[in-house]
Amino acid sequence: MLKDIKVAIAGTGFMGNSHTGALRRMEIPVVGIVGSRPEKAQEAAARLNIPKAYANYDELVADDEVDAVHITTPNDSHFEYAKKAMEAGKHVLCEKPIAMSVEESQILVDLAHKHKRVVTGVNYNVRFYPMCQEARARVQAGLVGDVFHISGTYLQDWLFHKTDYNWRVLSEKSGPLRVMSDIGTHWMDLVCHITGLKIVKVFADLKIVHEHRMRPKGEVETYSNMMLKPEDYYEIEVDTEDYGALLLHFDNGARGVMHASQVCGGKRNSSTFEIAGSKSTLTWDSHEPGYLNIGYRDKPNERMICDPALMLEGSRGMTYLPGGHAEGYPETFINVFRLFYERIDNEAFDLPPDIATFDEAHYELKLCDAIVESNREGRWVSLT
Repeated sequence: MLKDIKVAIAGTGFMGNSHTGALRRMEIPVVGIVGSRPEKAQEAAARLNIPKAYANYDELVADDEVDAVHITTPNDSHFEYAKKAMEAGKHVLCEKPIAMSVEESQILVDLAHKHKRVVTGVNYNVRFYPMCQEARARVQAGLVGDVFHISGTYLQDWLFHKTDYNWRVLSEKSGPLRVMSDIGTHWMDLVCHITGLKIVKVFADLKIVHEHRMRPKGEVETYSNMMLKPEDYYEIEVDTEDYGALLLHFDNGARGVMHASQVCGGKRNSSTFEIAGSKSTLTWDSHEPGYLNIGYRDKPNERMICDPALMLEGSRGMTYLPGGHAEGYPETFINVFRLFYERIDNEAFDLPPDIATFDEAHYELKLCDAIVESNREGRWVSLT
């Protein structure tokens, strides 16, 4: 029945491609795409074999054939695009953040509650690696016990050089935070989803490594690693962080620490967590996503491989291949989208989804504001 739902994509970059690929694997029709310019939409439509290339976003929203919109554009358009789609009665799956401010995200939360038959969700996809779902199932089954403390990292190196550039370095496009908003919120969403805990207090220390970067005179796609000549750049001032560290308090009294970086050489896209409880400790690394390490005090530790025959019932449905067959990043999108579209297909509008909600994304923006305030004032900031 999911084939009866038709989708349009807003955004022609890396995320637009990733969303389209996952929808195609699910046999959900993608009927149109829009870009920042008509010619970009036309190029993407031809490359991805999508029937329609919209001249602008309003044209997409006005298309009666479209049931749902996937928003994969730069951050500064998310609020407007999500708002227009919901008001047009279209389901919305948005990349994070859903807005540039908590005031905007509150409007979207209110709209989502008002339009009850419009399904909304946010693509915090890292929580849907199969072994992250296994970690959550183990917490829920009581196998971890009371959580004492949580630590971890999210490390990348794609902005390592002064000549590395992306629209995310511009605060007017991404917001006042970059690393903590772009990847730090993924980590915070992940550990909160696994443990069921909430971050209630933060102490932040942020660092701009490259206070000036060389911006290409033309456009550069995310993760393109394009090699340009010196005359192809011009220097800009950067006001978003390259690195950040957080101390955290959770609502059960547990403590946490994490750091995130986009200038950590050799770390292409590494997210890790260590969740220490009264019965066991769980550790995971996205560079080896098919394994979950389980540590004990009084018996040998375990290294569990992703295998539906071994996983708990609560996580088994999030893996698609027999044990020993690698699954990873692309499958996280399928897990998010499957839950999103099953909710639409079953008209389960009143059931809480497992995917990230607009309410949760709104809280992530509150966390980002608290991080900015804490770094600026050098003190703990509580969330109320």
